Amino acid sequence: MRQEFLTLTDWNNEYWKMIGPIYREAFPSGAKPEGLLKNMLERGIASMHILMCEGEAGAMAVTGLAGSDPDKKLIIDYMAVRADLRGQGIGRTLLGKIRDWAVREHGVSAIIIEVEAGDTPAHAERFHFWERCGFIRTAYVHQYIWVPEPYTAMLLPLNPGETVTDDGRSLFRYIESFHKKAYRKR
Repeated sequence: MRQEFLTLTDWNNEYWKMIGPIYREAFPSGAKPEGLLKNMLERGIASMHILMCEGEAGAMAVTGLAGSDPDKKLIIDYMAVRADLRGQGIGRTLLGKIRDWAVREHGVSAIIIEVEAGDTPAHAERFHFWERCGFIRTAYVHQYIWVPEPYTAMLLPLNPGETVTDDGRSLFRYIESFHKKAYRKR
């Protein structure tokens, strides 16, 4: 399958028309509105990644940076694969491209993602996917005041010696820092 990886640092309506349906299908509730995502890109606090498959959008992700050198982390805010392409390695391919980009362009020491900490088979499969990709699941379950679902942070170390030294609470400092920047007006 012919694939092309794109990273956008500016909002692009044409690409959004292709990936918006993937985003909305994967995150029917609780996702950031389109206007907020656009604002995040325009303010330079987020990047949008697209994996084109045979000329069509196959997967997308929204990422942002938290921390500072030498402790800079990449936060994966959202990542989704088009429903008909799931189970074909597209998500793993997109993650690998994002990882390589983050190290090359930003020198990140790790990637962090927060995963809904529910106990359904769908939740278990999400954790399993991230673990297969090398992420370490932490024990701490975080409850935000503005969303009903609890979350657990997972870490993908990219430097030797990079590890989680607590139950995962420290990872939420990076995540919350990114979220605060995202929701700040300017």
